[in-house]
Amino acid sequence: MHRTDAPAIRLRDVTRTFPSADGTVRAVDGIDLTVGGGEVVALLGPNGAGKTTTLDMVLGLVAPSSGSVMVYGAPPREAVAAGRVSAVLQTGGLLRDLRVGETVELIASMYAAPAPVAQVMARAGLEGIAGRLVSRCSGGEQQRLRFALALLPDPDLLVLDEPTAGMDVTARRDFWATMHAEAEAGRTVVFATHYLEEADAFADRIVLVAGGRVVADGPTAQIRAHATGRVVHADLDPATAAATAARLRALPGVTQVDLDGSRVSVRAADSDAVALALLTGLGGRGLEVVTGSLEDAFVHLTEQQPVLEETR
Repeated sequence: MHRTDAPAIRLRDVTRTFPSADGTVRAVDGIDLTVGGGEVVALLGPNGAGKTTTLDMVLGLVAPSSGSVMVYGAPPREAVAAGRVSAVLQTGGLLRDLRVGETVELIASMYAAPAPVAQVMARAGLEGIAGRLVSRCSGGEQQRLRFALALLPDPDLLVLDEPTAGMDVTARRDFWATMHAEAEAGRTVVFATHYLEEADAFADRIVLVAGGRVVADGPTAQIRAHATGRVVHADLDPATAAATAARLRALPGVTQVDLDGSRVSVRAADSDAVALALLTGLGGRGLEVVTGSLEDAFVHLTEQQPVLEETR
């Protein structure tokens, strides 16, 4: 891998428009994003959010309509040509009549100094199917083959668009174990996924995109807390539970209070203040504070954003 002080990815006020029957569709609408070297970043968003178009611009497959896209301080196509960037996309790029091992060897021959084929096959978990025709491979196996091809130039940045599409649970687990090893070796990884648990478990940072814009950007726990607050659960005195719930609803920052028998759940921006009130003045017992789920944050932050048609 190469070393540089420049960010792996830098997007500045990037837009991308496409013509449509009704006029012009703005698939990306002023995105600013910087990804440092060695980061593992998940790009999340509903269908039509602009994720794939953004990744296409990072890979130099399409040009921005306005704004600038730089990869390691160079235009994307230059970074790709230099072997600094590779991608695992959902479809395309495989010759169905070749065998798996032949495919890796063929693509390796196109690079001046590729990573060793045997090493790449092992890292992608393809050793057992090297002699299998690509056309006989499952969707998950073909994704692993794409991953192997992406490793051949020993890139600094791996861009993954729904990388585990078509994989079963075991294959997904094995794939992410491999990606953990790549990240620990210092490789920058940016991936788009609709599996929220993958982003939660693997990414150091999550960028939520909706309506062609970044609506949240930060560590997973921070996004959860910012979007949904925390939920405080406690047991109340059954005789005064209803009155205590009413007092909780009047506290600053409380957005929701649910009472199930004598067990109360309080959603609030300041969970510490709610916990203190329950423990010191409201007779709460069995206190539990839970951070909101990533799914809650995803829905909360994206549901108000316009969904734009994403065109490839």
